[in-house]
Amino acid sequence: MTGPTPDDENPPPAGVTAEDALRVANESVPGTVMQKLGMEFLEVGLARIRARVPVAGNTQPYGLLHGGVTATLCESVGSFGTAVHAGLDRLVTGIELNLNHLRAVSDGHVTATGTPIHVGRTTAVWDFRVHDDEGRLTAVGRLTVLIRDRTS
Repeated sequence: MTGPTPDDENPPPAGVTAEDALRVANESVPGTVMQKLGMEFLEVGLARIRARVPVAGNTQPYGLLHGGVTATLCESVGSFGTAVHAGLDRLVTGIELNLNHLRAVSDGHVTATGTPIHVGRTTAVWDFRVHDDEGRLTAVGRLTVLIRDRTS
């Protein structure tokens, strides 16, 4: 596992260490679809969020990574990244996802790197690059997220 890399290019949220941000991200996984996919957050900061999933156990019948797994990985990264920006007390929900699959993957892991294009009061837009373990680009995407206050 690659640990957090706090730097000037990707600081954690104000008042939080990079290690704490990463811990909070990974503590959100149990009991969710992210756990079922074996998702692991690798980096959490304001400039980018990175997470990965194993290909094994997440394939379609031909032995290739299922496209829905890549979509779930990207939406999870963008949603958590939006919550980091907007506040973990806010409700964030993906409302549009576009994903282009560029290369099939049959083993190892895929890692999604999400970078915010826009984070406003009510919406956020994220850009994604997904790579395999050899660093080859396997998918690109964009996610729009709705930001709302939680209601009791």
